[in-house]
Amino acid sequence: MRIDVLTLFPEMFDGVFGASILGKARDRGLVSLQAINFREYANNKHNTVDDYPYGGGGGMVLKPEPIFAAVEDLKPEGSTPPRIILMCPQGETFSQRKAEELSAAEHLIFVCGHYEGYDERIREHLVTDELSIGDYVLTGGELPAMVVIDSVVR
Repeated sequence: MRIDVLTLFPEMFDGVFGASILGKARDRGLVSLQAINFREYANNKHNTVDDYPYGGGGGMVLKPEPIFAAVEDLKPEGSTPPRIILMCPQGETFSQRKAEELSAAEHLIFVCGHYEGYDERIREHLVTDELSIGDYVLTGGELPAMVVIDSVVR
């Protein structure tokens, strides 16, 4: 199994990916775990990944271009398309049943956001699953992704 995480804070995953069951699974070659800073896929000199929402409104949303470029780069040619999981409050509530379903996948890509949300094109044209770990607000999608990954790999 291969798991890639698109995040602005890949350092948050260092301890989680290297410890306990996840670390042992990675060391034994049962799972490949990687956190990627999608800012590296921005197409401007300042590596900007956020913008004002189209049509106005408060806050900033993640631009689609860096996310699309990162996912395209991570897709191996000629293999089964990955499940692309958006961690968001309005997603399906994560459960053991969903963990078992995802554990059968060859490749998972988690998209972890910050700011006020995502450009809707990410949700409409890229994502295969939207998941939530509960009805509360967090700083970003990193902690929920860690919870889901831990459960899926276990």
